[in-house]
Amino acid sequence: MNGGDRSCVIFILFFAFQSTRSLNPVILVPGDGGSQIEAKLDKPSVVHYVCEKKAEYYSLWLNLEQLVPVLIDCFVDNMRLVYNATSRTTSNSPGVFTRMPGFGDTYSVEWLDPDTFLHITRTSYFAPIVTSLVNWGYVRGKSVRGAPYDFRKAPNEFGDYFVQLKKLIEDTYTLNNNTPIVILAHSMGNPVSLYFLNHQPQAWKDKYINKLITLAGVWGGSVKTLRLLASGDNLGVPFVKAVNVRKEQRSMPSTAWLMPTDKFWSGDEPLVIRPERNYTVNDYKQFFQDIGFMDGYEMRKDTEGLIYTLTPPAVEVHCLHGNGIPTPGAFKYDSGAYKFPDSQPYVIPDDGDGTVNIRSLLGCLSWVTKQEQKVIHKIFPKAEHMEILNNKDIIAYLKSVLTLQN
Repeated sequence: MNGGDRSCVIFILFFAFQSTRSLNPVILVPGDGGSQIEAKLDKPSVVHYVCEKKAEYYSLWLNLEQLVPVLIDCFVDNMRLVYNATSRTTSNSPGVFTRMPGFGDTYSVEWLDPDTFLHITRTSYFAPIVTSLVNWGYVRGKSVRGAPYDFRKAPNEFGDYFVQLKKLIEDTYTLNNNTPIVILAHSMGNPVSLYFLNHQPQAWKDKYINKLITLAGVWGGSVKTLRLLASGDNLGVPFVKAVNVRKEQRSMPSTAWLMPTDKFWSGDEPLVIRPERNYTVNDYKQFFQDIGFMDGYEMRKDTEGLIYTLTPPAVEVHCLHGNGIPTPGAFKYDSGAYKFPDSQPYVIPDDGDGTVNIRSLLGCLSWVTKQEQKVIHKIFPKAEHMEILNNKDIIAYLKSVLTLQN
């Protein structure tokens, strides 16, 4: 065989190998605010005469057009949840029906607004990662799929969602030549994924799950949630007054779930400071009493134990996050401009990714000695909580992990 023949054979073998390679499919689990929500209205009353009482399904989250003055009151009333202390569950505002579009597809987690003409950087979510995956050979709806959920709630109300997620994983496995799945989660999607995996048999995980890749995981809560509960958060939208969206933000069990836990913060660390008193992780009941929202305390009791022990997921983990960005470590109110709770407080900074404190981001390290499967931990300096989804170093790392066949 001459050199040319050998080259031809090598090329044919290489091509055959490439043709039979199977990338591990990826399922995207978004974080808080990371899924589109559609709403249908048939309301008995409205909070303002400009608000619609009846409407077919339309984009509720994220619809920037609804965040303007006056219309934002309609948005808040349609987005808020109502807590039932007897069933210990939440429901939509009366006359509001919601759905999360695009389950199994990627469009509703790539972009937070559904209008392709309005796609701007602020509403991009998983889009940069999905675009990269497609460039590496993935196919939307087949080998990269989305698993959106109602991020307003917490896993204690996710029964139907977890049934759908398990089926999606199994179907995606079959659709891709019986290839195990990579769960790629962001922010709150990480404790959601952990809760899900903690409730699956090990034999099922061994068959269907290749690895869990966590981006900016909220393992022990975030101090930032306390400001949201007390005073509201305008989500970085300049013309939105934080106090105007507070009612909706308080109503979400996911907010209570993501409060700092006493596994990561001690009882002598004040998290909210005011002239009359301070609040630590041991003072949440008093905190909710003082902001006048005791339903929040009940939701906290419903959710605080869901992943409190941080039971290992028992699958290979790649724990990725940023650091070195000023992150709320405590909030200080006074009797002047920063009056509790209706004004925005002074922020005492901590280390973290801008949203999640570093001690919470490092929570995955507790698994290193507690599970047989690998736990790989990498810090990407200055990778901000949301911008991590478009971070070139993160995307390069994902390529090295996802395109390297195991």
